[in-house]
Amino acid sequence: MLPPLNSLKAFEAAARRGSFVGAARELGVTPAAVSQQVKSLEHHLDRILFERRNNGLSLTDSGRAFFPRIAEGFAHLNAAAQIAAAGRVRSRLVVSAPHSVATKWLAPIVADYVRAEPEVSVDVRAEEDPISFTREAVDLRLCYGEHHYAGLAMEPLITDEVAPLCAPDLCVGGRLLGHPENIRRVDLIHTVWGPAFASHPTWSQWFEAAGLGHDRHSERGHRVTHSSMAIDLAASGAGVALGQKLLARWDLDQGRLVCPFGPSLRLGVSYCLVYPADKAKTPLLAGFLAWLRRRLAEAGATTDP
Repeated sequence: MLPPLNSLKAFEAAARRGSFVGAARELGVTPAAVSQQVKSLEHHLDRILFERRNNGLSLTDSGRAFFPRIAEGFAHLNAAAQIAAAGRVRSRLVVSAPHSVATKWLAPIVADYVRAEPEVSVDVRAEEDPISFTREAVDLRLCYGEHHYAGLAMEPLITDEVAPLCAPDLCVGGRLLGHPENIRRVDLIHTVWGPAFASHPTWSQWFEAAGLGHDRHSERGHRVTHSSMAIDLAASGAGVALGQKLLARWDLDQGRLVCPFGPSLRLGVSYCLVYPADKAKTPLLAGFLAWLRRRLAEAGATTDP
């Protein structure tokens, strides 16, 4: 049997505000009424949810486990109320991706999608692996590699490449003259890939692939912690990034970046689509997956088998 709604509202507000007084002010009741509603909920659940202190409240272990789900539930109720007030119901798709993928590649893709499908609302979430599909109500995850989500449906999407990327002014100004040896004239931008990546292409590897051998210049320059930051720093004219071509596609198309010369280094692991198998049968997710694959084909991107 579900607890009374008023007791859940009192608990959620008190947990968020950290006091019965703050919750009472928000709900328009007395602190004593909030306290009584919380006691009623604790009796219903047979769990103590708060530690009462003179200077406020703190959640017990049971309270900390309970609060996120209740907060999420009220967020969904508020969203449903807003949709109803707007006079129409829109389908909602929740798509999750690592930070750089979400900001540099997925967001422009989604912008095109919602223009083509105006009856669909899309939540784009930038978060690192692993995520919880159940707790976060995620429909689709775009991730790097296949090792995080055993038991879920997974398909390889595309394998990216890294190559020298820079602002056009670096080429126009003559500092880069179209030959790899000229890379020594400019600052390099390094990506510190981090533990989530199984492939860590470096400037040292690029120097070797370009036939320049080991060069101390390959270790110099600026360092960033996200691929998106490397792309943006290069576009600002700060140097040449060994950047991901897939993530830089919009900047390349818009002329904010150019690839002055090769070679390119292929990443060792593919980006993958991950989703609960049962959700793939729903028209919403099936339609988005088909649209995404079609867009990649139209852009000339090579998807992995």
